[in-house]
Amino acid sequence: MKWKQAIQDYNHYLKIERGLSENSIKNYLRDVEKLITYLSENDMAISPIFIDKETIQRFVYEISKSVSPRSQARIISGLKSFFNYMNFEDYRKDNPMDLLESPKIGRKLPDTLSEDEINQLIGAIDLSKPEGERNRAMLETLYGCGLRVSELINLKISDLFFEEDFIKVTGKGDKQRFVPISDFNKKYIDIYRKEVRVHQNIQKGYNDILFLNRRGKQLTRAMIFTIIK
Repeated sequence: MKWKQAIQDYNHYLKIERGLSENSIKNYLRDVEKLITYLSENDMAISPIFIDKETIQRFVYEISKSVSPRSQARIISGLKSFFNYMNFEDYRKDNPMDLLESPKIGRKLPDTLSEDEINQLIGAIDLSKPEGERNRAMLETLYGCGLRVSELINLKISDLFFEEDFIKVTGKGDKQRFVPISDFNKKYIDIYRKEVRVHQNIQKGYNDILFLNRRGKQLTRAMIFTIIK
């Protein structure tokens, strides 16, 4: 299989199977095209079926010289998704992105809170109550992924792409971006979903909202600020 055919097939998969928007698809394809450009510039005629982990590692090393850790993490996440697709279609039996770690990304913290203060907030959560697990998952997601409060309360289950290590965030003006998420953050979201959310009486229209209040409805900004206080 040649890269051109792989890109065309992947584009079709993202549009039809995943139902992604044109902008999202462009972002996914751009990540793969960066790898193709690297191979071309270095005279590496390697099929997407046979490219190995060592080649990927050299590519990641090269892009690390010119892009930020956040952009590097996004590219790695996009390539993981592409090779997961190759596995899904049985073009490959492995994923050369496996065990390849994304760069550590500094937390985006509000100016009014230090990292110690955040740890104190999380440490003060009463985990004996159901909302405790929810609050811990929310705070870890809020600060670990650098989200705004409005983005946190609007986060949907369908926005979680844990296998690809990112979440889809909708910000101001309905602009979407992809944010890397660590295994640490994923763990607390999973605990909340499996131990708390699954037992809630979720109200109509809120089934896809990730973080809910005790009445099974969407949280408000005021509720989040109360928790942070």
